[in-house]
Amino acid sequence: MEKSFKQLLQESLKSNDTEETLDVYFTRPIGLMFALMWIKIGVTPNFVTILSMFLGAGAGFCFWHTELWWNVGGVVLLMLANFCDSTDGQMARLTNHKTAIGRMLDGLASDVWFFFCYLGIALRLWNQPLPFQTEYNWTFWGFVLCGFAGFYWHARQCQLADYYRQIHLYFIKGEDGSELNSTEQEQRLLDSMPKKKWGPFTVGADSYFWDYLFHYFYIGWCKKQEKNTPQFQKFFRQVKEKWPNAADMPQEFRQEFRSKSLPLMWMTNTLTHNTRAIAMFVSCLIDEPWIYPLFEITVLAALYYYMHYRHEKMCRQFQVA
Repeated sequence: MEKSFKQLLQESLKSNDTEETLDVYFTRPIGLMFALMWIKIGVTPNFVTILSMFLGAGAGFCFWHTELWWNVGGVVLLMLANFCDSTDGQMARLTNHKTAIGRMLDGLASDVWFFFCYLGIALRLWNQPLPFQTEYNWTFWGFVLCGFAGFYWHARQCQLADYYRQIHLYFIKGEDGSELNSTEQEQRLLDSMPKKKWGPFTVGADSYFWDYLFHYFYIGWCKKQEKNTPQFQKFFRQVKEKWPNAADMPQEFRQEFRSKSLPLMWMTNTLTHNTRAIAMFVSCLIDEPWIYPLFEITVLAALYYYMHYRHEKMCRQFQVA
């Protein structure tokens, strides 16, 4: 018997704990409708991911302009890019079509969107006066502000928020329900890959290029996450020593961790896509685009530090019996 739309939607959610309300009732259902349509006409998840990059770049071009309708167009394009981001993952799970290049593209997509959005905002600010005065324009300071917000704060905030969500998923769903990978694990996998047939355009079971490239860069991602979370690393080593397989972890221990980690999930969600997208939309629509990068380096940065402090404190106090 075929599954209903509601069943497919529930299966497409990683966890009710880690999904945002806006995604559950808006982004995911629309993404699933697109996914079913793309699957029916034979489109691949990677095509949808690449399409999302062009949509995000188009949004950045729209935000370069000051006219209201250009900015409305930017909002629509970035929303469509986000729907595509939801769609490609749902397609991969529904068709079991998961590849290393797909994971690479999926991780790159939102970076491409926001790079062009920051660029559009910086170009827009160039000839606009600095706030609360009319004598001096932003000029290159707009690039400094957007560069600091994007290359430093945006990356740090999303990286740590994603890590904490994967940690939460590991404790409630185990290895199969989480992408909690370690540097040591990734290095072993990289070392075990055959050193042949690395051509980027080779296909089939003997092609290793994209797998190798993905895990090579993913090691750096893991290193940054681990370096930033010393108390969790200490706690997690104790957990792995006691229960090498997550399936052996007692349910009581899982529930205890979940109860302490769950209050932080709203922070991880705030530091990822929806909140920053809404802030960007509002600041551009009111023609004060500098508010968005400033929001990232003040409000979101403060939330980042608080979330980090809370999680590290929780791990330091947690007892592995």
